[in-house]
Amino acid sequence: MPEGISVSEIAGRLGGEVEGDGDVLITGLSALREAGPGDLSFVVSAKFAADAAATQATAVLVSPEWDKPCSAIMIRVKNPDEAFTSITPAFAPPPVERKPGIHPSAVLAPDVECGPDVHIGPHCVVDSGARIGARSVLMAGCYVGQGVELGEEVMLYPHVSVREYSRIGNRVLIHDGTVVGSDGFGYVVDDKGVRTKVPQVGIVEIGNDVEIGANVTIDRARFGKTRIGNGVKIDNLVQIAHNVVLGDHAVVVAQVGISGSTEVGPHAILAGQAGIAGHLKIGAGAVVLAQSGVWKDVESKTQVFGYPALPQRQAMSLQRAYMKLPRLQQKIAALEQRLKEIEDTHGA
Repeated sequence: MPEGISVSEIAGRLGGEVEGDGDVLITGLSALREAGPGDLSFVVSAKFAADAAATQATAVLVSPEWDKPCSAIMIRVKNPDEAFTSITPAFAPPPVERKPGIHPSAVLAPDVECGPDVHIGPHCVVDSGARIGARSVLMAGCYVGQGVELGEEVMLYPHVSVREYSRIGNRVLIHDGTVVGSDGFGYVVDDKGVRTKVPQVGIVEIGNDVEIGANVTIDRARFGKTRIGNGVKIDNLVQIAHNVVLGDHAVVVAQVGISGSTEVGPHAILAGQAGIAGHLKIGAGAVVLAQSGVWKDVESKTQVFGYPALPQRQAMSLQRAYMKLPRLQQKIAALEQRLKEIEDTHGA
């Protein structure tokens, strides 16, 4: 990374306009509250006006409409959040280079097929019949099971397990500790209450350009496929059960649990800690807000919230009513006391 990039150069790259000294150098990126001299930050709404006025950042990305005080040089851009993201690579350290080759401690079955320029790190295990596409990287301690197919430019971070016969597309990133293709949670119960495991004979199929966070579990199908569509983004600590289908470009945020055979439509968003019951349909573009419990289908392009999850406006109305209950209880108690006094004075 260069020693610094001038405010004017940053504005030029972002198509922005500078208000202040354009020759000052920017050497890092930071949030408004934590920023210091040399840092670039951004502000997206008036909610952060106090932070913008007090920030120690050298420059701040703001919208063309921003009319609040700001203690830093301002760069006006159409979308400050998007602009900040696009300039981030200019300040990032160079990526770690993973040279092609197989580490001596890795164990590969004799019939494993590797495309050109594959990197397999220390203590990886690749089982019989697996195929690894060109320029893919398996970092230390990964396991790739029997018959697994990895596409091109797949990145498996340390300690990822991809179980037997799973299929993963191109340009997929899977972060540390994730397990793809573990058995689905399926049992039959006899008349004595004894549970017998149901064989899970399906697979997991993951599309292209997917990113999966750390410590995610994606269960293989009972039969057929658990399917993760193209462009899906999954945060850390997510559980995806057997035969779930995630449509293209769906987003699943941390600690979400999706029960078996539920279908999530394209571009839907499941926010943090949402719980989704089984055999449901979440429509395309729908949003399940944080900590919601979904027990019935959700229509496309709607937002639901709460437990049980209801349309957002209805759920918020009920929440407001719930918050008024203590005051209503006090009013009722006062009315009951007043009524008792009247009855004691005048008779029932």
